[in-house]
Amino acid sequence: MAGPTTAERGARQQETSGPPLARRLGPRRLRTIIILAVAVVLVGAGVVWVLYGSRWLRVDHVSVAGTSVLTPQQVREAADVPVGDPLVSVDTGAIEARLRAALPRIDSIEVERSWPHGIDLKVTERKPVLLVQKGQRFVEVDKKGVRFATVSEAPRDVPLLDVETSTSGSAAASLRRFGADRLVREAVKVAGALPAAVARDTRVVKVRSYDDISLELSGDRTVVWGSAEKGAAKARTLSALMKASPDAGQFDVSVPTAPASAAS
Repeated sequence: MAGPTTAERGARQQETSGPPLARRLGPRRLRTIIILAVAVVLVGAGVVWVLYGSRWLRVDHVSVAGTSVLTPQQVREAADVPVGDPLVSVDTGAIEARLRAALPRIDSIEVERSWPHGIDLKVTERKPVLLVQKGQRFVEVDKKGVRFATVSEAPRDVPLLDVETSTSGSAAASLRRFGADRLVREAVKVAGALPAAVARDTRVVKVRSYDDISLELSGDRTVVWGSAEKGAAKARTLSALMKASPDAGQFDVSVPTAPASAAS
């Protein structure tokens, strides 16, 4: 059988490669595609304009929640939220950074967009577990050992921290070995491990060395705690010991398996 002629081959090639797009789709179908493409572009441009160019989605208020010592106004001033800017363009990370830098009392902060017009600031403040006296003022120390604020009046039911700063003896050796910050963190661990009733009565936490921490309680009572290790066991032992010897003035739980108590 004879092969395809030159004309036939040309026809087949034209069928494979096809005519230009306009001829393949037809004018009506091509017009529809163009209209859809234009619509997508216009919708996209409209969305961008609504988010960035219009007055509809701009910041007009800042709400603050969670404050106790701080005031909402202090938080707003430190946050410096750009009121009037498009809500979508607000840098929430920068707001958080400003708050942490300006207000060390803040432990954590959530910065959220509240559509269509607001920014929500949810604050968690640090709580003092110990106080360091500096002249007539007090430095507050939180549960992480962070010294975060200086106040003129000591908060109620927060014990003072007394760290031995002697330049000789075991206290000085401990200070050189562990450093003041480490000793403060050990005292914080002890304060956090105290039974609630004992914590309310604690007036001073004394740190003479890493393993020589003691408590001064109301009523001229004292507790030898030792190191911050085994805090839960020492807390249970101290509660039991104080119930068994309610009139005692001295308690020793430095070795929780061998506690002792004595009269003042």
